[in-house]
Amino acid sequence: MTMVQAIGAALHDAMEADDRVVVFGEDVGRQGGVFRVTDGLRSTFGKQRCFDTPLAESAIVGAAVGMAIRGFRPVPEIQFDGFTYPAFDQIVTHLAKYRSRTRGLVNMPVTLRVPSFGGIGSPEHHSESTETYWAHTAGLKVVVPSTPSDAYSLLRDSIELDDPVVFLEPKRRYWAREDVERGKRTEPIGKAAVRRAGDTVTVVTYGGLVVTALEAAAVAHDEHGWDLEIIDLRSLVPLDFDTVAASVVKTGRCVVLHEGPRTLGMGAELAARVQEELFWNLEAPVLRATGFDTPYPPARLESIWLPGVDRLLDTVERSLTYDHA
Repeated sequence: MTMVQAIGAALHDAMEADDRVVVFGEDVGRQGGVFRVTDGLRSTFGKQRCFDTPLAESAIVGAAVGMAIRGFRPVPEIQFDGFTYPAFDQIVTHLAKYRSRTRGLVNMPVTLRVPSFGGIGSPEHHSESTETYWAHTAGLKVVVPSTPSDAYSLLRDSIELDDPVVFLEPKRRYWAREDVERGKRTEPIGKAAVRRAGDTVTVVTYGGLVVTALEAAAVAHDEHGWDLEIIDLRSLVPLDFDTVAASVVKTGRCVVLHEGPRTLGMGAELAARVQEELFWNLEAPVLRATGFDTPYPPARLESIWLPGVDRLLDTVERSLTYDHA
């Protein structure tokens, strides 16, 4: 099953299990979404539960908030990551705040699905890394799967929560395949996964770059004898810092890998946490391999802009050759 199929299966199974679950967004009904994630849901569950909306992201999120207040469990889709910006006010001011505003009397079980990140050669506003906006917004959970199995399980978990979730789907992983057992859950939201064990350097990442980190780890082992430990966060909020900490205590070194710009990215937060809580365990400063502090480039420059195997290995080498003197 591809990740696209796994997400579609999760939506189907959630709608089948709970008639309060509704799916809507731009082209998700008749067309089945631009990536065909929602293909077949309208014919199976009817146009009242899977329907198209106008091209108005603020209205999509606003409608989801209103429907949640009335007892539904909405799963709206924002067609591409860069299209979340017109809905920013609704997400930050209302979606994230409503449970707190009502002192917990009104639940906000909205799962906002967003095809995200780069790596597929898309035009402007189709390859954004928006995760730190949502991770910085108190009241939101932020989930980023890297495998089809996790995509299925984490989406099912998200839809069942009474809190709002921003579910960021790495587009470059949409066509990745693995065996997915429908109905089976992997580790829950808030639990990271050790994708590769090692004792030389801890590499912390998420989403589409988990595969990049694993490829770099294979090269590092074969060419240098380094054993990198790869941590897949799976969710950014809540953050499983315990798994990160246990790895850093073992290796003494930490590199964070993410697509978004370097300044105030997830790497900055992780570096701060590691150095605040594990300073005496570190053999070198926490380093970051990231995108650049520029707008996302045209498709022909994408491979240069995105952090890849070489950029990660260069950062790992700088960690290993750090001179305390």
